[in-house]
Amino acid sequence: MANILITGGAGFIGSNYAARLLQCGHKVTLFDNLSRKGSAKNLDWLNETFSDGLEFFLGDIRDVESVNSAVSEKDAVFHFAAQVAVTESVRCPREDFEINAVGTFNLLEAARKSVKKPLVVYASTNKVYGAMDELEVVELEKRWTYKDLPLGISENRPLDFHSPYGCSKGAGDQYVRDYARIYELPTVVFRQSCIYGTRQYGIEDQGWLAHFIISILQDSEINIYGDGKQVRDILWVDDLLDAYDLVLSDPSRFTGGVFNIGGGSAFTVSIWNEMEPLLSKLAGRSISVKHHDWRPGDQKVYISDITLFENYGWNPKVNPMNGVRMLWDWVNNNLSLVSQI
Repeated sequence: MANILITGGAGFIGSNYAARLLQCGHKVTLFDNLSRKGSAKNLDWLNETFSDGLEFFLGDIRDVESVNSAVSEKDAVFHFAAQVAVTESVRCPREDFEINAVGTFNLLEAARKSVKKPLVVYASTNKVYGAMDELEVVELEKRWTYKDLPLGISENRPLDFHSPYGCSKGAGDQYVRDYARIYELPTVVFRQSCIYGTRQYGIEDQGWLAHFIISILQDSEINIYGDGKQVRDILWVDDLLDAYDLVLSDPSRFTGGVFNIGGGSAFTVSIWNEMEPLLSKLAGRSISVKHHDWRPGDQKVYISDITLFENYGWNPKVNPMNGVRMLWDWVNNNLSLVSQI
């Protein structure tokens, strides 16, 4: 069994992965400053659920000494701590840079200096590919689609950071990749698409699908920007955790690798025009929405080509219709918890 550190461990993905690792008998340390919405509640849940193997380190990824202490003696590090919203990066670009770029550098340096030379798995983002405005898209009745990319965007796509968030996450992405080449540190980059699932307290700027469901169940109006035909590939969180498990089981197979991870071409939805009928059916009523102009940089289509990682034996299993129902049920069953956040 491994001794594993999860930065941002009380967040949405971190808490879900911590639970899985603990169930498998691993020792897990969570590193988090608890600044994110819902993180304290996720930590409470983990402490209530697991009596052994869990430690919590209250710290900030920007603090070198805290990071060094947390990384010491760890066999693997899953780096999820981040500033996650494009809009927030535009408002506070320095803070975004210090958390995402400098924080990732701090982690890599701690891992490089560690005797253990731990596996480092970095949660990057599809935003490193930029706006991709030159790609031709086709308008259909309820969605946009790529004209010439049936499988979506592959890892061969040139990087073109767009927004401070894209720059800061992209800097971390490339540092993680290069530490495998220059220092032979076992690192892996996952450029993740839209991840959704339980324990996700979505807001308008991040976690849009959870935000929709929470808003509907709280009788709040939803803002729709653009025409609602924007397409994203979405991935249920447990399918993402399967990918992490695969890397953890045999890091040597993946060291230095960069992989697009998402629902892929099979698991895509238009964010409103295809979601609205299912959400209205689950709600048993029509949904109050307010339509707005397009936001700058909003892609009409983003779909991850996940072929490269599928070649290692992984594939998404939870289709969007089932996943949305499961998320709806979780939020509905935890409304009292959600309302506290």
